[in-house]
Amino acid sequence: MLTHLRPKAGTDSIPLTPVTKDGLEGWLADQPATIRAWVAGTGFKAEPGKTALLPGDGGTLARVLVGVDADADLWAYGALPATLPAGAYHIDAGLAPETATKAALGWALGCYAFTRYKSKKDKSFATLAWPEGADRDAVERTATATSLVRDLINTPASDMGPAELADAARALGEEFKAKVKVTVGDDLLKKNWPAIHAVGRASPREPRLIDVNWGDKSNPRVTLIGKGVCFDTGGLDLKPSNGMLLMKKDMGGAAHALGVARMIMMAELPVRLRVLIPAVENSVSGDAFRPLDVLATRKGLSVEVGNTDAEGRLVLCDALAEAVTDKPEVIIDFATLTGAARVALGAELPALFCNDDALAEGLLKSGLSEGDPMWRLPLYQPYAKMLESKVADLNNVGSGPFAGAIVAALFLERFVDKTIPWAHLDVMAWNPSSRPGRPEGGEALGMRAVYTYLEGRYAKNR
Repeated sequence: MLTHLRPKAGTDSIPLTPVTKDGLEGWLADQPATIRAWVAGTGFKAEPGKTALLPGDGGTLARVLVGVDADADLWAYGALPATLPAGAYHIDAGLAPETATKAALGWALGCYAFTRYKSKKDKSFATLAWPEGADRDAVERTATATSLVRDLINTPASDMGPAELADAARALGEEFKAKVKVTVGDDLLKKNWPAIHAVGRASPREPRLIDVNWGDKSNPRVTLIGKGVCFDTGGLDLKPSNGMLLMKKDMGGAAHALGVARMIMMAELPVRLRVLIPAVENSVSGDAFRPLDVLATRKGLSVEVGNTDAEGRLVLCDALAEAVTDKPEVIIDFATLTGAARVALGAELPALFCNDDALAEGLLKSGLSEGDPMWRLPLYQPYAKMLESKVADLNNVGSGPFAGAIVAALFLERFVDKTIPWAHLDVMAWNPSSRPGRPEGGEALGMRAVYTYLEGRYAKNR
């Protein structure tokens, strides 16, 4: 239930008038001289995201002009719930259905606040009447999934360890009648999840593999994988304090996988969905795995540990090896995998690696249409030699300082069947600073794009 979106405008509802830069002069031409003078005095130029509050009789707020982009930017309304005076609003314009949906979604996402640890919970937001023509199901589906991702990432590791992450998956499974199986601790060794066990065994909070299954078995198979490193100290290759500060977000890939799963299940897409999440804490103890240890993996490949801080790819490789056994039509994994991807593309743009051009093109197109872009980087095979090991089948890190994101993706590719389309998203999962509709903290990046791609591919099979 989106409490900050109301069924319809009431008599006390204040109109929001969207205006583009090119359209401002025409709108002003139809207004009284007092309004033209007021707008000129505020310096309002209809720049996207800017507003002008117009006075009414008795000092009341009569109208709000909202600068918008002609391309119907999703975030045009994202800042308004928190910045407008408290009250009820409606959009005073005829909007195309797609634009109306984006306006409602931007408003809903702008109403997010993480208040779990605040003694004062009542974050005040303005309310908006549902814009006519908006797809309410799509807005609720996306907003609730985004809130789930943000909440999971924002929760500190003290309250979001492997067990709590499994509980979140169970709660989602219970809501949508999905089957959730969790393999814990030494049972990982018995069930052949050796790399997951090795990475997580040093923590008193036991590692686990979360396996969610939903949908009719006769439907096309889609598998999502999420890196669930609930906190990453770096292991024995210990991170410095500034590198460890945000490591509660290292389970952001798992949060993304659960977010996409929620959207799929809410929409009842005709797919057979599987979600695999290796959930661990990379800690330091006498039982920690060490540099130059050689680890077994589910696929049977041996991996020499060049660096214990490259643990995400180790837990993902077991999950990928299992994912291919079902022969799904598509495998998509999310991971906060490398700082190299952030150096290359920044915090806002996930790196996409893909072994199938059609899948990559579909994801990129969906990202652009949803305002949720990603950027494709190559699986450049000559760099695979950087993963060579003298004592094992491969090393978990490259032999040099370059191309870190590509080398990590090439490591994962070794555990994927070449005949199965696979996409790997290396995401930041975090907003370093606040922007309209996107507060500082945990963030879903690429989630809407992935869902839109899957919806376009499979919804027609209803």
